[in-house]
Amino acid sequence: MNNTNPIEDLMKTTMENMKNMIDVNTVIGDPIETSNGTIIIPISKVSFGFASGGGEYIKGKREKLEEIAKESYPFAGGTGAGISVQPVGFMIVSDNETKLIPVDQNITMVDTVLNTLPKVMEKIQSILDKGKQNNKDEEGIH
Repeated sequence: MNNTNPIEDLMKTTMENMKNMIDVNTVIGDPIETSNGTIIIPISKVSFGFASGGGEYIKGKREKLEEIAKESYPFAGGTGAGISVQPVGFMIVSDNETKLIPVDQNITMVDTVLNTLPKVMEKIQSILDKGKQNNKDEEGIH
């Protein structure tokens, strides 16, 4: 039987490729020097996720299990990874002063408002429809 573990090999390959993509310069960017000597260093938040899975499969009937058990099974597997890099701010170094300037976080608030807007509009429409129905019901009573 083969001693290598296919899942382990898949995970190792994926992690090595992710390591090549993410280094310290991804979080703390390369310094940029301006003409007046000010140094600007970008700072980012890096998030990543990783998934891996697989299995060995037997073709044919179960009677062949003992015969097949002596060999390695056919293997099917896969891995996946996702990476998100979000700017957090900039470190400004000039003369004897160092400042951290955060990136405006209102962008995420605007995204949240835009994402919830359709639900709010549905609620408003529902309230208006109920109001119209109540008016029709009241007209029928008089």
